[in-house]
Amino acid sequence: VTYARLGGAEIGGYLARPAEAGRSAVLVIHEWWGLNDNIRAMARRLADEGHLALAVDLYEGEVAADRDTARRLATRAREQTARGEENMRQALAYLRHEMGAEKVGVIGWCFGGGWSLATALNEPEGIDATVIYYGRLVTEEEELAPLASPVLGIFGALDGGIPVATVRQFEAALEALGKEAAIHVYEDADHAFANPTGTRYQAEAAEDAWARTVAFFAKHLG
Repeated sequence: VTYARLGGAEIGGYLARPAEAGRSAVLVIHEWWGLNDNIRAMARRLADEGHLALAVDLYEGEVAADRDTARRLATRAREQTARGEENMRQALAYLRHEMGAEKVGVIGWCFGGGWSLATALNEPEGIDATVIYYGRLVTEEEELAPLASPVLGIFGALDGGIPVATVRQFEAALEALGKEAAIHVYEDADHAFANPTGTRYQAEAAEDAWARTVAFFAKHLG
């Protein structure tokens, strides 16, 4: 589907519909690899749980098959933050206004996990539930203050990029602000442990994390 237009360019995403139409939807944000088959599969899994799921494309049509390309695309996206924010804003509007979603959640992995948190902070009135899988975090209370949705955070203790110390700082800041949050750190899991197509996949942790994700969205999106 085309869900956004940026500077005259149409932005396409992948829309997975539940068997029975409901009023909940989820914005699905890809890893640094881009909108690939794994992310489409995640969108379909969310649709199987009864949510309309829109997998957005912050790379605007490009997908990485190797780490160098992924790094280049992720760096470009971070350098064009305002464009990415507008991309997400229009994706949210698409679900709210064109698809009729009454409640909208957001979920992202890795690169997308950071964008999941950023979207919840940028669009506090539009996001009803936020799930972060090992994404870049904000730990300053003043920056987290706008957050209005409950948060589910999923992390791996072996993740060198998102260390446990940073996760605990994030958790403490949310608690100090009185924000609703559930943070889970899996002891034997590394970064990207929930990606079944990757080399760091940890099935037990991934399955438990997904069960928590499903329950979290069921509670907050209905």
